Amino acid sequence: MASIGEIAETLREIAAPGMKPKAIRSAIRERHPEARKKEIVRAAFHALTEVPRVGDGATAELHDFALAERIAEDNADVVLKVSKRRRMKRLPDASERSPAH
Repeated sequence: MASIGEIAETLREIAAPGMKPKAIRSAIRERHPEARKKEIVRAAFHALTEVPRVGDGATAELHDFALAERIAEDNADVVLKVSKRRRMKRLPDASERSPAH
């Protein structure tokens, strides 16, 4: 099993401006077939934080990939329920109210 550092190094080598997350994952899995999605995401964050920055725009692609995959992973078990909102009953204005007794 490849370490996070090895996957991060591979990410730095293959990341290019304009790459889609699916293309990044498949390129990583070609070199590291046993790598799980979670490890690839962690390696992307590692590549961004632990080594000098790459100056050609690949850093932005890695950042976008890492955030998009992390958000998708965090929300995977969240089920959104749409509920109907009840309308609040409006109180009549002072002019529409009956006079006080």
